[in-house]
Amino acid sequence: MIGVIGRFLRRLKRDRLGTVAVEMAVATPVVIGLLLSGVEVTRYVLLNQKIERATATMADLVSQSETLSEGGLVNLFAATAYVMDPFDLEAEGRLVVSSISATNGNPARINWQRVFGAGGGSGPGKGGSAFGKEGAVANLPAGFVVRDNETVLFTEVFYDYVPAFMGTQLVSRSLYNYAVFRPRFSSLATLYP
Repeated sequence: MIGVIGRFLRRLKRDRLGTVAVEMAVATPVVIGLLLSGVEVTRYVLLNQKIERATATMADLVSQSETLSEGGLVNLFAATAYVMDPFDLEAEGRLVVSSISATNGNPARINWQRVFGAGGGSGPGKGGSAFGKEGAVANLPAGFVVRDNETVLFTEVFYDYVPAFMGTQLVSRSLYNYAVFRPRFSSLATLYP
């Protein structure tokens, strides 16, 4: 019996016909995994860059306005959505613009706040802004101070990242970025109808 098994193992060792098939069977899942993870990492990095650019673009556009109306802000939201292309900011993300001022030695308050987009619900603001709601005392970042009679504009982007190739249960993550600009030509403490 041992002789039969020994002959079989020697013959199997000499036979090279199935070697390529075995190597392909082992290597193919590894190569496909590396390829898909490379695509996913690239997509994640691109999305982060798009979010940073959209945040800065919106803050810059708003800060350049002498006066700002609801209609003008809607146009700026639409322009900023193009910066996020090919990612859908309106459906999968949220862009929040807040005007924050301090007067008479009181804590800084949110003068007005507008939101664009329906997504990004699991980020720091849980559906709103991380800095608070319109009319409330602003929840400013540590060390950031708004001086008396000064207005600052905060722009935030929230985006729930869902991998294209992996399930949402595995690696979904909420991305967030904000930018702070000072208005250039007026205080922008009021948003006109």
